[in-house]
Amino acid sequence: MATKTDSTTLKIAPREIGHSRATRRLRRAGSVPGVLYGLDRENLTFSVDALELRHALAARGAVLEVDLDGQTTNAVVKQSQVHPVRGEITHIDLVRVDVNKPIEAQVTIVLVGSDDSPGVKEGGILEQPTREVTVEALPNDIPEAIEYDASTAEMNDTVFLDGLTAPAGVTLILDELAGETPLFTITPPRTQADLDELETETEVVGEDAKAKAGGDEAAEGDSSE
Repeated sequence: MATKTDSTTLKIAPREIGHSRATRRLRRAGSVPGVLYGLDRENLTFSVDALELRHALAARGAVLEVDLDGQTTNAVVKQSQVHPVRGEITHIDLVRVDVNKPIEAQVTIVLVGSDDSPGVKEGGILEQPTREVTVEALPNDIPEAIEYDASTAEMNDTVFLDGLTAPAGVTLILDELAGETPLFTITPPRTQADLDELETETEVVGEDAKAKAGGDEAAEGDSSE
């Protein structure tokens, strides 16, 4: 299992809520606007150096030690907005946490050993439709990721989400469909014959849809007369 890391200090500065023009100036100056809230305390709008934020998020565990003028509080990332082209964080929401009380968080699922699995070595195609899972744990026990050993997966294997195991102190929050939700599959590669058959089926479905549409239009025409 991927282990957690120690909390990372993130220095922030208070800011006034401004118009979009002021926010753009803030971003051009290399800072990211954000909001800190939670634990029944007053919401705080802040700015943080973009480079420092990026380094903190890359190195952090679940918990950030937020430093405002020497006063610190523990917080986790609730939500971040990212520029669709440049990939830069444009806004971040932090929520205060009590390190002695469990919280829920989204954690990445990482498949390990899949390249060495019999199914992949035979040319199988591995697909992982489920890449995150909700967990509950104390803030400092939230793992950076949960690993699944896929090194023994065979061709045509399907592993479901309920086959995932959480590390000690961590509870997986799964619903009743976890036993039907694929974590990953290994399927045989499609041959040219398979692709030709799929193309034919698609064409037939398209022709049937057109024929049905034409029949509906004719029926509407008859009913209007």
